[in-house]
Amino acid sequence: MKLASLKSGRDGRLVVVDADLKHYAPAGGIAATLQAALDDWARLRPRLRDLTVTLEAHQAKQALPFEPAACAAPLPRAYQWVDGSAYVNHVELVRKARGAEMPASFWTEPLVYQGGSDDFLGPTDDAPFSSEEFGIDLEAEVAVVVGDVAMGSSADAVRERGDIRLVMLVNDWSLRNLIPAELGKGFGFYQSKPATAFSPVAVTPDELGDDWRDCRLHLPVRTTINGAPFGAPDAGVDMTFDFAELIAHCARTRNLRAGSIVGSGTISNYDRSRGSACIAERRMLEQLECGAPQTPFLKFGDQVRIEVLDRQGRSIFGAIEQRVVRPWR
Repeated sequence: MKLASLKSGRDGRLVVVDADLKHYAPAGGIAATLQAALDDWARLRPRLRDLTVTLEAHQAKQALPFEPAACAAPLPRAYQWVDGSAYVNHVELVRKARGAEMPASFWTEPLVYQGGSDDFLGPTDDAPFSSEEFGIDLEAEVAVVVGDVAMGSSADAVRERGDIRLVMLVNDWSLRNLIPAELGKGFGFYQSKPATAFSPVAVTPDELGDDWRDCRLHLPVRTTINGAPFGAPDAGVDMTFDFAELIAHCARTRNLRAGSIVGSGTISNYDRSRGSACIAERRMLEQLECGAPQTPFLKFGDQVRIEVLDRQGRSIFGAIEQRVVRPWR
């Protein structure tokens, strides 16, 4: 099942989308918004599934052409957005580039930060930044949306209960030149983490078939910049902590409520031939190999595209396709 939110008010208008991302059917008779559906998932999911089956059979009375440009993020705003750093290879590389030792605990306990969740970007919205001097960077990631997760839940409990409701793609925009000073204060990210963008659709794990196993997505996440291939690391490879482990870590001392989003962090593989999922990683590799970074950060007018294709070459989530621009106002 694939779900999207058309732009409408602050929280969007829920629709179901067919597997080929060609048509949608309004789901307002079931739930007005995706958050409303998540709040009553056990009762409403079967009805959404029935509407999807009707749409796939070309029998939906209100089937309409699906246009990603009409979409907000699947959750245009969320009660919580927590991003992890599940690919410890990426963290290790960052620290190596600056000559820092890797704490042993990084391999046994996930890193997470709490991002801004009140103002997400839609999949084709322009991405506004005040200055190119901030070091504008993309971060291609996978994220999941959870149901209610009780405080103290184990990773096994998260898996057994099926707490992961939906899977989607993320561009967790970063301002690299602002990060060092913020982290140096010892209080975490804020200004260096602007609004995050998400894929046009969010999909239920069963929609992914065998490509969703062990609470990981086992497919390459493809990024292009200005149409040129940048990287396609496999999201299921070298992921030190799976999503169940990330969720359990986040729920150690608090409940997670339905609609909370948990991200994987920047995807990274030890196989460097797959490329990178952020510019900072490529610059780190260049520094280690050549003595200095060579790839520039993004400039106004640059286009970024992030997408996952299935084994038949079809887009699963639709593409995040954005242009870097000056602020709207």
